Amino acid sequence: MRLGVLDVGSNTVHLLVMDAHPGARPLPAYSHKAELRLAELLDAEGAIRDDGVDRLIATIAEALEVAEDKGAEDVLSFATSAVREAANGEQVLARVAQETGVQLTVLSGEEEARLTFLAARRWFGWSAGRLLLLDIGGGSLEVGYGMDEDPDAAVSLPLGAGRLTSGWLPGDPPSAEDVRALRKHVRAEIARTVAEFSRLGRPDHIVGTSKTFKQLARIAGAARSGDGLYVQRTLSRRQLGEWVPRLASMTEAERMALPGVSEGRARQLLAGALVADAAMDLFGVAELEVCPWALREGVILRKLDLMVNERG
Repeated sequence: MRLGVLDVGSNTVHLLVMDAHPGARPLPAYSHKAELRLAELLDAEGAIRDDGVDRLIATIAEALEVAEDKGAEDVLSFATSAVREAANGEQVLARVAQETGVQLTVLSGEEEARLTFLAARRWFGWSAGRLLLLDIGGGSLEVGYGMDEDPDAAVSLPLGAGRLTSGWLPGDPPSAEDVRALRKHVRAEIARTVAEFSRLGRPDHIVGTSKTFKQLARIAGAARSGDGLYVQRTLSRRQLGEWVPRLASMTEAERMALPGVSEGRARQLLAGALVADAAMDLFGVAELEVCPWALREGVILRKLDLMVNERG
C-alpha cells in the first residue's frame, strides 16, 4: 500500500509518500517539503502568529493535494514541538482540522524519541547491540538508549536548532558572547540527563539522525546524499570540534555555501553544531554514524506493526 506521512515540524512541513507493506522495508516514493520554520513565527507570548497559522494551513492543504496526486491511500499526520509547545496549540489544531480536515496528532517529546529510536533500530538491526540515539530537530533534542525496539530510556530537551537560533543567536555572525552563553546553556541542559543514561552502561553503537547531523557530517567530509542511502556516513567529535569555531565566525551566506547546507538551515547550523558537540562530549561519544531513517519512518513502521497486530 502507498502511505503518506505528513510531519509538521519546527522547521518544515514534510510529506513523505512511501510504499509500505508489513514485513517489508518501506520504500520512499515521493518527498514534498516546505520550509515554514514555525519555531520562528511566534509572538511575545509564545503563540504561533496568525500569519504563521495561515501559512501552515495553506501548506498542509498543498501537501494533501500532492498525497492524493501520488496515490496515497492514507496520510498519517502529526506535529512535534512547535505546535506542542505553542501557547495557542489547541486553537491551531482546531483551525487546521476545520479548514483542511486534517486531525494532527501531537507527539510528545518522549514519543518522538521512541519512534525515532524504532526507526534507527530497524535500520541497523539487532547486531548493532545497545544503541544510543541523538536526534536534533528544529525545536528539540531527543535522546534514546536501549537493546530492543522500544528504548530503555528516552528524553526530549528544548534544544532544537531553530528554537535556540531564534532565542540566543540574533547576530550574523553572532557575537562571541552570545555563542558562549548558548554553549553554557546547552551543556547545562544536557548534563542533567547524562546520569539517567550512563547508569545503563556503554552503548555498542551511537547514531545521529536529523538534517543537522546529516549536514554536519557532510561538511566534515561525509558522502553526498546523492551517493545513496547505503553509504556509511560518520561524524567524529574531533571533526565537529574543529568546525564549531569556524561556523561561529561565518555569516549565514557563508554557511549556505558549504557542501550539503540548504538555504533554509544555514542560519540554524551553528546552534545545531553546539548541541551536537555538547551531546557527543557529555555522553562520551568519539564518533557516531548518521542514520538515514528517523521520525517519519518510525511513524510508518509503527503503523505497519499495528496493522499486523490487528490482522493477527
